[in-house]
Amino acid sequence: MPWEKQFNVDETLDKAMRSFWSKGYAATPLEVLVADMGIKRGSIYATYGDKRSLFIESLRRYEERYRKDFLKAVARDRSPREVIFLVFKEAVDAALSDDSRNGCFLVNTALELAPHDSEIAAIVSEGLLDTERFFRRVIRKGQKTGEISPDLDGNSVARALLGLMSGLRVLARARPEAKLLRAIQDQACVLLG
Repeated sequence: MPWEKQFNVDETLDKAMRSFWSKGYAATPLEVLVADMGIKRGSIYATYGDKRSLFIESLRRYEERYRKDFLKAVARDRSPREVIFLVFKEAVDAALSDDSRNGCFLVNTALELAPHDSEIAAIVSEGLLDTERFFRRVIRKGQKTGEISPDLDGNSVARALLGLMSGLRVLARARPEAKLLRAIQDQACVLLG
């Protein structure tokens, strides 16, 4: 009879994701993962593979459960201008209420690992590109409805919004100051004309 897991795989993956998210890859040794996940070292290896594989699964889980779901929820039943405003407002509000200063797992990974690991870089790149595409879709929708000027270059503005959001996420970890972060939020709205 095959060995049965005595733990919930999804729950332990969520715990690993939170550990990596708050501490980063390098600062999360296997002993910390064992303690945070509440399972034995052998169970980690048998279920998820090595630490790097567990990190990649954690990053993908974050992508699905946090970034993508967040953008879908914000876009639901709102005007394009309101969507972009709310994306930035929610990011600022989260940063200002997060005493742990975890920031964005995707942006944290972009800074820590993407320059040194091509597989992780590809996941980060796809997540950032997906966010850029999201902004582009919202801008185009706003241009069709007349809420956003048709004279704006949607591609350039979408990239600028991505840059503002990425910068906001970095600053939120280092300088979580309301005045600074709200200025970035306001600039996002200015870009829309």
